[in-house]
Amino acid sequence: MKKHWGINKKTLVSIIIFTLLLVVLLGVSGSILFDRVIEKQYNDKGYVIANIISNDLDHDKIAQYTTTWEADDYYHEMEEYLHHIEEYSGAAYIYIAVPYEDSTMRYVYDTATYIGDSDPIAASFEEIWRAYTTGERPKSYLTRHSKKYGYLTSSCLPLKDSNGQTVALLFVDTNMEVILEVIRSYVINMVCVSLILLTVFCILHWYFMRKKLINPLVLIRNNVRNFAQGTPDKESLLDQINTKDELEELARSVDLMEKELNEYIGNLESITAEKERIKTELSLATKIQLSLIPHDFPPFPDRREFDIYATMEPAREVGGDFYDFFLIDDDHLGLVMADVSGKGIPAALFMMISKIILQSCAMLGKSASETLEKTNEAICSNNQTDMFVTAWFGILEISSGILSCANAGHEYPVIKRANGNFELFKDKHGFVIGGMDGTVYKEYDIELKAGDKLFLYTDGIPEATDDHEQMFGTNRMIDALNSSKDASAKEILGNVRSEIEKFVNGAEQFDDMTMMCFEYLGKAE
Repeated sequence: MKKHWGINKKTLVSIIIFTLLLVVLLGVSGSILFDRVIEKQYNDKGYVIANIISNDLDHDKIAQYTTTWEADDYYHEMEEYLHHIEEYSGAAYIYIAVPYEDSTMRYVYDTATYIGDSDPIAASFEEIWRAYTTGERPKSYLTRHSKKYGYLTSSCLPLKDSNGQTVALLFVDTNMEVILEVIRSYVINMVCVSLILLTVFCILHWYFMRKKLINPLVLIRNNVRNFAQGTPDKESLLDQINTKDELEELARSVDLMEKELNEYIGNLESITAEKERIKTELSLATKIQLSLIPHDFPPFPDRREFDIYATMEPAREVGGDFYDFFLIDDDHLGLVMADVSGKGIPAALFMMISKIILQSCAMLGKSASETLEKTNEAICSNNQTDMFVTAWFGILEISSGILSCANAGHEYPVIKRANGNFELFKDKHGFVIGGMDGTVYKEYDIELKAGDKLFLYTDGIPEATDDHEQMFGTNRMIDALNSSKDASAKEILGNVRSEIEKFVNGAEQFDDMTMMCFEYLGKAE
């Protein structure tokens, strides 16, 4: 058997690793912060020099040179002036140039080139071009690597003529090796000091941890291990722990737990058997419920007049929502979306009863409103539980695209015309099924054209909530539909579900989420 490390070794190794990581972290973070400070100082120094030069130069003459590219007497005076500034300021290079969109710059002045010479831009072209076009100095530091000029940081200042137009950019470069040498020296000193201080701290910390934490934990471990192996000590080792803190409380709690655990084990088998029985029954109920709802897609592979896809996600093992679609005859398709009051097993049983009754009434050839009325009549005749169901039911005449619908207190359907967006269709709501005997439902027709889509859903979709109790809402649902409005029915539902998952961000949902998307493709040729 492989021997595992004990808590002593793990704690010691952890302290050593922690010390090394802390030293590295301090070194890296310190170098980053120090690098920013030093780079800012040198960059600010570059801008001070650049501003002094800018104030001394004739910008209109600079503008002249960017068009003629020929030197004159003033140019030679400026050349001598900039050479002295570069020599006495400690700058690596001082030059004036005009950038071009092909990522090159043409020099007005540079100690290493002649007026009119060009070079590729080694620094960030976007920053330099933005400075030239906007007339504002870059907000970030410019650095460049070049085989010709080395590793440099640049201060870049736009030069404007008397009309306020940017005519060129003034650069003051500082050699990065100077900055890097300062940073290296700082990091080495900081790491050495940190390592010494942390080593002393870790030794003291290890001594304290061993005495006050590790040894008591080992005693607790030995006691629990002996209890688990069925060989408890005659005298509890936990009495030796007198730390006057949470560890002593833990030892007393473990001792009490061992006594109560012996009593609990006696009842565990019967409790486990009961839970397994309930779990098996719930699993069977879920399978029965799912078997009553169509879940094979496409449901009618030989029909080319329409596309349909639906999903149902119960909030618990079984739910009260249901959808259905079925061919009443060769030219009529029934569409159902319903939501039963309540949750769990009672709602699932009521759902199955409602589904069977509604489909049976529809198969008798009744209209959409008559189907809901007959379903309501059958449920109200023996509704001892006072449960009810909201339902939207439609009968599509496949050949003409006429959809006859009736609504029993359900959510508004959402319709998309072929070249339009998804929009709520605010139909007339009747009373819920099972709520009152003799309810009459209003029927209406929707004429569907090829490419039109219908989205049906239960209240679990717009009422999906995040951790802050904010609802997903109808507006977000419509936006999610329209973000993939030209996709297939399956892809549309997948996109809606994805948007809900992003919104709720893992928050537990307490209502079933059921939805269906139907697309009318037109009469088959």
